[in-house]
Amino acid sequence: MSDFLRRFAKDFAALNKDNLERLGRLYSDDALFCDPLHEVRGLDNLRRYFARLYANVSDLRFDFHGFDQVREGEGYLRWTLSYRHPRLAGGQLIRVEGCSHLLWNGKVHRHRDYFDAGALLYEHAPLIGRLIRWLQRRLA
Repeated sequence: MSDFLRRFAKDFAALNKDNLERLGRLYSDDALFCDPLHEVRGLDNLRRYFARLYANVSDLRFDFHGFDQVREGEGYLRWTLSYRHPRLAGGQLIRVEGCSHLLWNGKVHRHRDYFDAGALLYEHAPLIGRLIRWLQRRLA
C-alpha cells in the first residue's frame, strides 16, 4: 500500500474550481498530464485545463478504489468519475471507470489516465451518441 497514492487521491478528489492553486502541491512545474482526449504540459497549463473542466461540469467527483504501487515513485490509481454536463445525457449523472498511472518524485511529474472516451463523452453527445449506440447494437 502506498501512502503517497492515498494522499494524492484524497487531495485530488478534493479539487474544485475554487481551489486549483492546490495543484502545485500535487504536481511538479514540468508535469505531463495525458488522457485519451488531451495532453497537457506544465503546471500553468494544467491549472488552465482544470479550470475549463470544472467550469463546464457539475457534481464532478472521483471515487478512488485502488492504490497499487509498482515500485518507489510509480503506481496506479483505480477510480470512478461521476459528473453532469448540461449538454450531455440530458444533464443526467454520467459515471466512468478509469485508471491513472503516476510517476512521482515528491510530486507527480507524469500522470496518464486510461478510460473509455466514448463512455465519458461521445456516447452522451446528442447526435454522435445515437450513431455510437446504433453501431454498438449492430456489432453486438
